[in-house]
Amino acid sequence: MEVIEHDILLVGGGGAGLRAAIAACEASPDVSVGMVSKLYPMRSHTVSAEGGAAGVARDDDSLELHIQDTLKGSDYLADQDVVEVFVDAAHKELTQLEHWGCPWSREPDGRVSVRFFGGMSVKRTWYATDKTGFHMLHTLFQTSLKYDRIVRYDEYFATRLLVRDGVCRGVAAFDLRTGEVKCFLGRAVILATGGGGRIFPFTTNAAVKTGDGMSLAYRAGVALKDMEFVQYHPTGLPGTGILITEASRGEGGHLKNKHGERFLVEYDYGVGDRAELGPRDMISRAEILEFEAGRGLRGPYGDYVHLDLRHLGEQKIDQRIPFVRELARNYVGIDPVWEPIPVRPVVHYMMGGVDTDVDGATPGVEGLYAAGEVACVSINGANRLGSNSLPECLVFGKRSGEAAVAYASQGASEGPREALVGQAQAEEARLDALRHKVGGEKIAQIRRELNSAMEQGCGVFREEDSMAACVDSVRQLKGRYADIGIGDSSRIFNTEIVQALELGNLLDVAEAVAVGALARRESRGAHTRRDYPERNDADYLRHSLVRFAADGPRLDYRDVTITRWQPQERKY
Repeated sequence: MEVIEHDILLVGGGGAGLRAAIAACEASPDVSVGMVSKLYPMRSHTVSAEGGAAGVARDDDSLELHIQDTLKGSDYLADQDVVEVFVDAAHKELTQLEHWGCPWSREPDGRVSVRFFGGMSVKRTWYATDKTGFHMLHTLFQTSLKYDRIVRYDEYFATRLLVRDGVCRGVAAFDLRTGEVKCFLGRAVILATGGGGRIFPFTTNAAVKTGDGMSLAYRAGVALKDMEFVQYHPTGLPGTGILITEASRGEGGHLKNKHGERFLVEYDYGVGDRAELGPRDMISRAEILEFEAGRGLRGPYGDYVHLDLRHLGEQKIDQRIPFVRELARNYVGIDPVWEPIPVRPVVHYMMGGVDTDVDGATPGVEGLYAAGEVACVSINGANRLGSNSLPECLVFGKRSGEAAVAYASQGASEGPREALVGQAQAEEARLDALRHKVGGEKIAQIRRELNSAMEQGCGVFREEDSMAACVDSVRQLKGRYADIGIGDSSRIFNTEIVQALELGNLLDVAEAVAVGALARRESRGAHTRRDYPERNDADYLRHSLVRFAADGPRLDYRDVTITRWQPQERKY
């Protein structure tokens, strides 16, 4: 077996991973970074982000106000000390991207443009028209090319963390092109693999977002934190899951029901012209209530409402949100200059993830770090404010890269090399056996049933019985997964093996979501229970922690960190 060694190993090559790699190289002139990624970095899901990135940029804004908006949006489940660190660094990271060449949109006087986003008190979201993630990822990738010490291993699927005596020293990964398993060793490992939204059937998430890093850490003994909090975005295109960015509402778009009414005014989630700029969880619930009241429109993919941009005019649409027009034309055959766009709630983001501290370190497994959507640090709590996720990747990507280098430089013993290579060889044997596995279950069927169970049990509105049924369904599907059959035994670009491994990861993530949701008997942020409609700070102002066990997940809790801001009723 080939053994490849670097000082720092990164798993994932999107926004958080690239920022961590750059930070590691900046922190040490000699550090070697190996980036193991399931796909080419510029195909990472960061490229899909449209609307913008939050950071204080105007005299009418302040760090204090950004902190308060973030905490309120989180329904006070975010750790306040971490939010303070994040907000203080966010605008600095966005400025750094500008210095590296990110083409932020500009005002006529030369200032960086900012727009409103839901739940934000002022215009705070920097943007590059409506292809912000695309331009940010290009900037990070091009900057990373300055460092020949960053060695990329594109199209390598990491399937196991190599851990000995509670210390993570590498990963086993196989080359998708050849099927060959390789042992990657390092003094620290950073996970930056994104979320796991593909546990749901209707999602904005790319097909690659299958919870890989979450499952890797979970199986290695790290808790998954706050997994029950899954964000629905209120404006997804029916049938495709493609996102119509929140920037369309930040620029003045209106949501209307079948009667042409701006129904959000009635839900008191905003006032007047800002009615559409409530937080995503609240607007998604309002849309579902409109459907249940019979005020939605009906199409081949179910109920929807209209996103009306016509009053903005062609010039503003083309200047500020041209990609929205392109998406609507290409995928639903509608030109938003002349017709409203059909939209409905769509799974968009996971607030939960691998439990980390403010530097990305994972409690319980030394030498393992995580950043980006795969991690839960926690700044998002029960609901993430739109445009906080891109700077989250930057801020905590940088911090995890620096922390990993500091840890690696301590000169800690790598432990017996033979034992680590032995773990990689055992993983090689497992994958070889999987390639030749004969079983009665189909990957696609289990995945369809998993999607259905999660949609019914852990959707926008939740209840005890449907969540309990979801937990049971996922447990049964995990049992059936052991009997899957593989029809393709080849080694070269064996996509069936990839799908089988991804399904195993999805099942781990789904179980953590369902178990956490069933146990949280309150409504908070994106977790809304009809049977427990009120927030319960006395019992649940706590982070949930789900840990792997052979006989089923173990659930525990940890108090939220409160510094200066006491929880209040969340009203807009």
